[in-house]
Parts: sequence; C-alpha cells; structure tokens
Amino acid sequence: MMILAGDIGGTKCNLGVFEVREGALLPLRRERLSSQSFPSAEEAFRTFLQAGREKITAAALAIAGPVLRNRVQVTNLPWLVDAVALSKAFGIPHVRLLNDLEGTAYALGILPASDFVTLREGVDDPEGNQALLAAGTGLGEALLIRDGNRLVISATEGGHCDFAPRNDREIDLLCFLKERLGIVAIEAILSGRGFRELHTFLNAGVSHPGFDDPQIDAAPEITHNALAGTCPVCVEAVRLWVEVYGSEAGNLALKAMARGGVFIAGGIAVKILPLLQDGRFIEAFNRKEKMEALLSRIPLRVVTNEEAPLWGAAYVASHEVL
Repeated sequence: MMILAGDIGGTKCNLGVFEVREGALLPLRRERLSSQSFPSAEEAFRTFLQAGREKITAAALAIAGPVLRNRVQVTNLPWLVDAVALSKAFGIPHVRLLNDLEGTAYALGILPASDFVTLREGVDDPEGNQALLAAGTGLGEALLIRDGNRLVISATEGGHCDFAPRNDREIDLLCFLKERLGIVAIEAILSGRGFRELHTFLNAGVSHPGFDDPQIDAAPEITHNALAGTCPVCVEAVRLWVEVYGSEAGNLALKAMARGGVFIAGGIAVKILPLLQDGRFIEAFNRKEKMEALLSRIPLRVVTNEEAPLWGAAYVASHEVL
C-alpha cells in the first residue's frame, strides 16, 4: 500500500511517499519544496506526484493552520487546502488533514529515542498528560490528553494567544511590539521573525548585512552570531527569546497538567539547542506562582527530527485504511 504524507507550512512543503509493509512505514521518496513557489497546494502536489506516478491509496497532510471540516486556510500562506478537492483531483480515496502540531504529536510515539534530546529527565508520570510546542515560521501548540491507556491528541491555535510579560523588560517589550503590531500574539516573538523584533528592541542602532533586505529572514544570521558570540546584541536577543520560550512552555504545561512530559519541536530548537541547554529555558519554565515544585518534576525533551510532522502524517494515513 502506498501513502502520501505531507508537512505544509508558510516556508516549506515537505512531501513523501511511504509504503506500508507488514505494519511498518518505509519511505520511498521525499522532497522539500518551497511553499512560496506554488500558487496552491494542488500545484505543489502535482509537481511532486508526477515525478513518481505511484498509485496512492491514502494521504494525510500536516498543515500549519486550524483544520475545520477537513479544510484548512494555511496561516502564513494564501492556500486553502480542501481534502475532498484533493481526493477528486488526484484520485486518492482517503485524504485526511491535520494541524501540523497534531502531526508532530502522532510522531512522538513512533520516532526512535535517538530523535530526542533530554533537557531534563524529570519524573515521568505514565498516567499524565503531555504537551507539545514548536516554534518555526509560527508557533504551534498541541495537547496530548491521557484517556486510559491512550493519549488523545488535540491541536490548538495557542500561538495566537497574547504575549504575557513577566518582568519590567518584557513589559517594555510588549509596549514596543504593541506600537509596531497592534495585537501582540506570543508567536510574534516565538517564531523566526521574532529574533529580528527582539534585536531591534534591544538595540535598533546595531545592524547586520542581512538586515538590509526585508525579504531576507534575519533569524539565521542572528542565531549564528549568538552561538558564535560575535555580537552582544544577538547573544542577548536569543537569550531573551529562549527565556520567553521557556515561560510559554511552562504556561502550556500548567494548562495541560503535562506530568507526562513537555516536548519542544520545530526547526529553531534544533538550531539553537546549546542555548536551550544552558539553564535559562528551564528556569523560565519553572518560575510560576505556587507551581514551581510541580513544574520542576516535568520531563523536558527536544524533538531533533525536523521531519516529525511528515512521519506523524504518514502514520495517520496508514491507519486510515488499516
């Protein structure tokens, strides 16, 4: 049985064909396309599928946006993805759309241990809920709620909740961003574009070559400089980003009562992993009113496989027809 899996966001469109053999997922071919290069999801899929001409039985697509009745308006891309339309266009009997964090959540149970880095071992409660968040082009969040022996996955749009400052500097940051953006969602900071906002907030007089073109993503340059220690403003911008990320992860842990662990996914975490490991993330995670003892016991792990949403989508597609 051949299945199509996808991970679709504002920047990239990862697509893969998998064969289901004796219950195992075997990747046959995968390709990363630029989402911005295609006017619609249909055109991206057509380009990918024509290269292989496999007979697809089922498809599942993990998409950055709210899934409503198997349709998604992609959050950071002018694509409307409709499962029924895709099924008709490509002759695929079963098409399922997922939120991208929902896809990642399904992957947590099938990825090998080597695809995780532990920030804190904690005390794993096998009967506890779990939580997942991932910063990339935007910020995604998902809940994994314990129901007996299984975890029920619930996607959210938590990245669009309000930024909650914790101290005077973050209050100043909120005021700064409010003047620029109006509404300050937490993903205005916890996303790739957030690094440039923090850098400007800390010192608007310091610039770098990549800042000259507004079409260029400044995040790689800022994070590279921070890891290398070559720019004090970049170092402080990334440190502040990490603290806000840790605080938001702690907020999500409390809302989910995630005694079974919190997972941090997304491409940014992998790229700045040493800065997530220096203690700032965990300190901000724990620092909550009356809840520090509870939070300090929660396991924290980084998902290092950036194809996790693709694997989760493949898992879901395989179960559509099993």
